[in-house]
Amino acid sequence: MSYEHILVETLDAVTTVTFNRPERLNACPPDMALEIRDALASPGDARAIVLTGAGRAFCSGADLAANASSSVTGGRRAYDSLSRSYNPLMLEFARCPVPIITAVNGPAAGVGCSIALASDFAIAGTNAYFLQAFVNIGLVPDGGASWMLPRLVGKARATEMMLLGEKIPAQKAADWGLIYKCVDDGALLDEALALAQRLAKGPTLALGEMRQNIAKALELSYSGALANEAAAQWKAGESADAAEGAMAFLQKRKAEFKGE
Repeated sequence: MSYEHILVETLDAVTTVTFNRPERLNACPPDMALEIRDALASPGDARAIVLTGAGRAFCSGADLAANASSSVTGGRRAYDSLSRSYNPLMLEFARCPVPIITAVNGPAAGVGCSIALASDFAIAGTNAYFLQAFVNIGLVPDGGASWMLPRLVGKARATEMMLLGEKIPAQKAADWGLIYKCVDDGALLDEALALAQRLAKGPTLALGEMRQNIAKALELSYSGALANEAAAQWKAGESADAAEGAMAFLQKRKAEFKGE
């Protein structure tokens, strides 16, 4: 698939997806959401994915005006765009078979905030911030924010973000546990790529099962999570990487995983 709104580059088993609408602070129209979803759904030879933004923003939110139609009301248009484009993108994060890192290089607002936080590791530059701005324009958080935020930072802080609509600076986000870490702006992409390369050298099937288990465990009972782990362990245990890991342990050397 050729892309209009994103850039995709794969090097050393790491795919970097760059949101490429810098003139709009990488505001995400429905077509762009579908492009990001396609990149996540078809990782090819990639064993880790990095998402970042071109220019001075990560993603400033949805850009519904890009697909506006005078014959459809604003609320109905938003509902249709969420159902057909943005929600399927957010579900693709959970289904992706490889680890995902977001390198948040500036504002992550609205659905851009949800995209940033849906990764396995969100790394933000010091000048980045996270914003649920919907209350300021009379709308409600979407992109899974009402499900995601209470699980990441608890009800009180999630309520603060959504009902007050104030910016959460990167360092505060790290202190809250909202993101993985905050780093200097100049080191952001290097940090994200180094982590991606580390993950790309890991046991890909097992890593994929781990991220699936984490997502499912948020909805399962304790006994259900135990059963799910056992099933995933069976699958991972049949992989070539598991055999290599066992052999490396016995031979007292570092395992060389091939993602198989």
